[in-house]
Amino acid sequence: MTYLLDANVFIDAKNRYYGFDIAPGFWYWLQDAHEEHDIASTTAVRAELFRQEDQLTEWARTLPPSFWLEESAADLQALQRVTAWTMDPSSRFQQNARTDFLAAADYRLVSLALSGQHTIVTHEIKNPDRKNRIKIPDACAELGVDCHEPFDLFRHLKLRLVIG
Repeated sequence: MTYLLDANVFIDAKNRYYGFDIAPGFWYWLQDAHEEHDIASTTAVRAELFRQEDQLTEWARTLPPSFWLEESAADLQALQRVTAWTMDPSSRFQQNARTDFLAAADYRLVSLALSGQHTIVTHEIKNPDRKNRIKIPDACAELGVDCHEPFDLFRHLKLRLVIG
């Protein structure tokens, strides 16, 4: 099983609790975890990260191409299924929420997770009553995709940041 990381996992880590200057070990761990535990993301998330020119962008450029999963013909059915679910006129979501979701990396992240039976890791929180935005955990729940928050993953993979 592959764990697919949402952009907010990288961005929040950089901006809040694992800044490059205070927790460089976290960023090395992510690189190693890619090979050891099948942690990855998507090219759509990479494109989101590359919109900024900062230390996170520089770090992301050092990752091997295998870290960034690309869509292929094998993913077409999942992309169509996620699109159909998003655009279902009987859903609770407003049209702008549907349009925004299909234009964002979230749509591609959910589709690749569905296609490959991967687990998504995101800071987003499920909100089944929300109508003006489609959250990743809500889409995952509807489509049968496993979704967890980052600290669940870190504990599961026994991430340890030790001073020494």
